[in-house]
Amino acid sequence: MRLVLTEEQQALRAAVRDLLTDRAASAQVRAAMESETGIDRDLWTRLGRDLDVLGLVVPEEYGGAGAGHVERAVVQEEFGRALAPTPFLGSAVLATDALLALDDEEARRELLPRLVSGELIATVAVAEPGAPWGPGATTATASGDGWTLDGTKTPVVAGDLADVLLVVATTPDGPAWFRVDAADVERTTLTTLDPTRRLATVVLRGTPARRLESADPAGALERVADLATIALAAEQLGGLQRVLEMATDYAKVRVQFGRAIGSYQAVKHGLADVHSDWELGLSALRYAAWAADEASDEVPLAAALVATFFGPAYFKAAEACVQYHGGIGYTWEHDAHLYYKRAKSTELLFGAPGRDRARLADRLGV
Repeated sequence: MRLVLTEEQQALRAAVRDLLTDRAASAQVRAAMESETGIDRDLWTRLGRDLDVLGLVVPEEYGGAGAGHVERAVVQEEFGRALAPTPFLGSAVLATDALLALDDEEARRELLPRLVSGELIATVAVAEPGAPWGPGATTATASGDGWTLDGTKTPVVAGDLADVLLVVATTPDGPAWFRVDAADVERTTLTTLDPTRRLATVVLRGTPARRLESADPAGALERVADLATIALAAEQLGGLQRVLEMATDYAKVRVQFGRAIGSYQAVKHGLADVHSDWELGLSALRYAAWAADEASDEVPLAAALVATFFGPAYFKAAEACVQYHGGIGYTWEHDAHLYYKRAKSTELLFGAPGRDRARLADRLGV
């Protein structure tokens, strides 16, 4: 296991950060938030065309970079730092990992090259109220040579933007995966706490679908859940680092009672605690991404570990950032509230925090 990035991985980080500095500064993120789609299409195109980061975990035979989850985590850290307005989590993580976890070669060859280039956006529709990672009440019915789906999926990451949805539904012989074209579903953009990430409700009413080949649909679902959790943790790590930098920089220049507030012991200790969380989280994330690259049987444990750690750690850091900025930290004009909202929304995105703690305890056998 390697916890230190190689020169190539550091160069990847630098290239992504340079692009995001140019295309995802605060004003551009806010403009994307207010736009019809909620994303920056030009940025998305450049990520695929110029940097080739939309297919880092995709084998070269499908047009990908043939890299790994450590590299993708590096990119996700930078997206978390910038709150980059892209559907990366839905398309380059959830949908891509699902196609690689399933056994449908036809779907891989048709979809993956287009996902890698950014030409196509896809996502996974799994979550339902009370069933964050399961088929839930959505049913699949055989219809002639195909299938039809009935049910409601919510929240779906980038569900209002995707061209293709990979849906998990219940069949007479258990859970299964299906490909659905977005034109055949009803989609509603959700008003959520976090305005920087688009979520949607997807309604399926007799929706035509093609069943995707899989020897173990439930196992593929668990694999996708674990890898998505690791990718999300990388995003949380990047956000945690950014709010730490914002709070530290402000503490050096904000003067109260004739002294910079950073000189007060309470502020020093608070920032030191956040820095400690960042150090611990960095090691945990590198371990989890390495386990994913090695296809280790430790992946489920690593995913539960980072989910349990980063949810509260990132939110605590974002909360501290708002507090240390004082009155300005509570205003719409300052970016502190955007990270605060992102921190809470990511903590809850894939299910209640108690679920992650239960998974970790189960995988540790305690």
